[in-house]
Amino acid sequence: MKQWRSSSLGYPRIGERREWKKALEAFWEGSLSENELLTEMKEQRFSHINKQKEKGIDLIPVGDFSLYDHVLDTAFMFGLIPDRFKSETGTDDLATYFAMARGSKEAVACEMTKWFNTNYHYIVPEIDHFAPRVAHNQLLDYFLEAKNELHVKTKPVILGPLTLVKLAKGYQENDFASCVRQLIPHYMQVFKDLEEAGAEWIQVDEPVVSTSISDEEVELLKEVYHEITSGLSNVKLLLQSYFEAVDRYEEIINLPVDGIGFDFVHDEGANFAQLKKFGFPKEKVLAAGMIDGRNVWKADLNDRFEYLEKLAECVDSDQLIIQPSCSLLHTPVTIETEDSLPPLLKGALAFADEKLEEVTILTKGLNEGKASIEPVIDDQWRQLDALKQSEERNRGDVKQEVSDWNTRTPGRKLPYSRRKKVHEEFFRLPLLPATTIGSLPQTKEIRQARSKWRKGDWGNEEYKEFIERNISEWVSCQETIGLDVLVHGEFERNDMVEFFGEKLGGFAFTRFGWVQSYGSRCVKPPVVYGDVYWKEPMTVEEIAFAQSLTDKPLKGMLTGPVTITNWSFVRNDVSKFDVNRQIALALQKEIHALEERDIHMIQVDEPALREGLPLKVEKQAKYLAEAVYAFKLTTTLAKDETQIHTHMCYSNFNDIMDTIDQLDADVISIEAARSHGGLVAAFENDHYDKGIGLGVYDIHSPRIPPVEEMEKSITRALQVLDPEQFWVNPDCGLKTRNIKETVESLKNMTEAARLKREEIKLTNSTKAR
Repeated sequence: MKQWRSSSLGYPRIGERREWKKALEAFWEGSLSENELLTEMKEQRFSHINKQKEKGIDLIPVGDFSLYDHVLDTAFMFGLIPDRFKSETGTDDLATYFAMARGSKEAVACEMTKWFNTNYHYIVPEIDHFAPRVAHNQLLDYFLEAKNELHVKTKPVILGPLTLVKLAKGYQENDFASCVRQLIPHYMQVFKDLEEAGAEWIQVDEPVVSTSISDEEVELLKEVYHEITSGLSNVKLLLQSYFEAVDRYEEIINLPVDGIGFDFVHDEGANFAQLKKFGFPKEKVLAAGMIDGRNVWKADLNDRFEYLEKLAECVDSDQLIIQPSCSLLHTPVTIETEDSLPPLLKGALAFADEKLEEVTILTKGLNEGKASIEPVIDDQWRQLDALKQSEERNRGDVKQEVSDWNTRTPGRKLPYSRRKKVHEEFFRLPLLPATTIGSLPQTKEIRQARSKWRKGDWGNEEYKEFIERNISEWVSCQETIGLDVLVHGEFERNDMVEFFGEKLGGFAFTRFGWVQSYGSRCVKPPVVYGDVYWKEPMTVEEIAFAQSLTDKPLKGMLTGPVTITNWSFVRNDVSKFDVNRQIALALQKEIHALEERDIHMIQVDEPALREGLPLKVEKQAKYLAEAVYAFKLTTTLAKDETQIHTHMCYSNFNDIMDTIDQLDADVISIEAARSHGGLVAAFENDHYDKGIGLGVYDIHSPRIPPVEEMEKSITRALQVLDPEQFWVNPDCGLKTRNIKETVESLKNMTEAARLKREEIKLTNSTKAR
C-alpha cells in the first residue's frame, strides 16, 4: 500500500501557449466580456488540475491560479483596497481589482516590486486605514468547483498573514504585530469555510520564515498559528517555506501546525543539517522540496533519491510528502512543445510538467523500491552527463580570460568627479536633461514584421529597411517632443535578455518557454547551457544608424551581466558568479565596438541586480560585491568621454545604496513612480553625488499623467538631490505602451522638465541679484 505522497505547491498560470495572457489582454482591450473572461479562466484552472492529476500528484493546489497576482488576490480577498479605488458603486468587483494592479484614469496603480529573489513581480498591499474583512472567499469557490465539477479534493493555497503584512506598505513598523493580529479572525473564517467544505489540507505560504526573522516575529508566528489552529478540528495546516533554509528551525518545527514544508534544493544543505541535529516532530508531516522549482534542468534522480532515503530515515513513512522546492510559477509549462532545441540540450531539460513527473518518480521509488525507477534514473544521468562533457561547456579560451581578470581589479580610469567635467564639456546637456529608459512602443506591426522575418517570409534587407524606418520616425518624434538625449527604440529586439542571448555563444532558446513576470507580461528566459562568449557586434548597426540621424546624443543600450544571469535559466554545474563574469567580458567587447562607431553614451541596464539578493542578511554582502565586480568588469575599459548609464527596476533600494554608488555608473535611473515618492526618502539619509533619474511617471499603467503631477515628482526629488545631477525620465522602458500614450506622456514629461528648469533659472537669477 502506498505510504509516501506527492504534492505540488503551485502550477504555472499562463498555459502552454500563453492562453491566460491572451484572454486577459483581450478583456482589457474590450474584445472579451467579463463573463467570457471568467469562463475562459475557469477552463484553464480545470486544465491545470486535470494535468496534475494525470501526472499522479496526490495533493493538487488551488488558489495558486490568479487573474493577475496571488498577493493582490490575498489582499483583495481581505478587503485591503486603498481609498483611491473605492466608490459608491462598491469595491469588490473585477474593475477595482484590475485598477489596483494597472491603475485607472482616476487613480495611480498600487506599487509593484519583486517577489523575494525572483523575477516575478507582485502588487504591494496597502494597509493604511487598516480594516480587514473577508470580502469574498475566492479560495472556497476554487475548492468547491474542483470538488463538485472535477471530483478532485484539492489543497487550497494561501499567502500567510505574516508574509502578507511583511510585504505590505502603509503602516508603521511598530504596528506590524497589530496588523497581523487583526487578520487572524479573517484567516480563521476562510479556513473554517474550507474545513466545512471538506478540505483536508490547507497550504499556508510563509516564505518570510526563510529570511532573517527576528525574535519578535518568531513569537508572533507562534501566537498567530496557535490561535488559528485552536479554532480548527478537521482540516490540517501545512506551513510552507521556500527559496532558502529557515534560520529558526527549532521554533518553526514546533509551531502549532500539522505540517512544515522545507526547500531541500536551495538551502545549501542547511535544512537537512538542522533536521539531523534537532530531529522532526513525530506528530507532524514533513513536506520535502526535492525538485528545483526555479530552474529548467533535469534532476539528478540518483542524488535526489539518496537524499530522500536519508530523510526517510528521520521521519516515519506517513510523515513524508515529496514536492518541488517552490511553486512552478517560475518555470515554463512543458518541454514537449519544444521541437527546435538540439537533442543534447533538450534531453537535459525539465519544465513544470516534467518536474511533476520527477516528483512522482521519486515517490514511486520510495513506495516500491529503487529498482522500480532504476531505468529512469540511468537514462536521466546519461542525458545530463552528455551535456556536461560537451565542448559547449568546456571552452578553454573563455575560462582562461575569466581567470586572467580574476587577478585584476576592474574600474574606470578616471574617478567620477573628473569624468563629470569631461562629460559636461563633451555633451553640453541642459539642466534636468530629459530622456527615456530605452525601449519605445512595440506595436502590433513591429511584432508582425519580426515574426515574418523569423519565419523567412521577409529577407534581411526588407526587415532592415522596416526597422530603420521605425528608428527614423521615432528619432524625429523624440526631437519634436523635445527630449535632450534620444534612444533608437529597440524595435529590432524581442526581449532585453533574449535579444543578447541570441547573439552570444553559450545560449539556447525555446519556442514556448514563457514565464510570468508581472500581470500579463510574460518573458521567455534564455537557457545558458555553455560557456558564454562574444561572437560579433550585437547592437552597433541600429544604434549607429540612429545616431547618424541626429546631432543630439543617443544612448547605446545594453543589458547588464547580472540581469542577463538573473533573467536566464542558468547552468547549474558552475556558480552564477562565473556566468556573470563570462557575460561581463562579452559585453566589455560590445562597449568597445560601440565606441568605435562614436557612441559615447551607453546604458548598461541592471534592472534585476537586487532581485538576486540572498534572503539571508549574512549572504548578501558577497552577492552584492560580485554584482559590483561584474558591472565594473563590463565598463572598465570604457573611454573617459563615454558616459555610462544604468537602470534598475522596482525594488527596495534603501538598503543597497552603497552598492549603487560602488557601481560607479555616471548616471542611474530608478523606477520610483509607483512608490508614490517613498524612494526619494532613501536619498535623505544617503548622500549620492552621481547623475540620477527617479522615474517621474509609471509606464506600467495606461494612464497619461498630467504635467502638474510629474512636475510635483521632480520637485519632491529636488528636495534631496542637486538639480545638476537630476535627470528626468519615465520609470521604465516604453515597450508595452501604445504610441498615443507614449507621445502624450513624454510631451507632458518634457514640459514638466522645462517648467522646472525655468523655475530654477529664475530662482538662481533672483538670488544672484
